[in-house]
Amino acid sequence: QLQASGGGLVQAGGSLRLSCVASGSTFSPYVMGWFRQAPGKEREFVVAISSWSDVSTSYADSVRGRFTISRDSAKNTMYLQMNSLKPEDTAVYYCASKLGYSGSVLPRRGYDYWGQGTLVTVSS
Repeated sequence: QLQASGGGLVQAGGSLRLSCVASGSTFSPYVMGWFRQAPGKEREFVVAISSWSDVSTSYADSVRGRFTISRDSAKNTMYLQMNSLKPEDTAVYYCASKLGYSGSVLPRRGYDYWGQGTLVTVSS
C-alpha cells in the first residue's frame, strides 16, 4: 500500500516536497516512481528510483534539474523535492511501485501498485 502526501498550492518559482510511504510486503528488488496527471491530459512519468544500494534514478526531461527524488529505506518512504515549480507542473501526483525489478534501465510504465494521489497546484 502506498500513501502519498505533501501536495498543495504554491506560486510559480516555489517549492514543495511530496512524500510516499510504503506499507505491507515489498519484494526486493523494486522500483518506485512518481507520475502525474494534469487536467484533461494522460498520466505521465515524472521520476523513478531503485531500491538497491547503488541507487539509480531516472527523470523525465521536463523536470530534470528542478525535481529531486530520494528515499529513506529505514522509513519505507520516498520523497520528491520539487523546486522552481511552473504552472505546467500543476497535476495530481501519484506514487507507484514496481516489484521484483532489477534492470539497469528504470521503467517508465508497467507499475504494479499505486497511491491515491496528491494535488499540486502552481499559480502563475
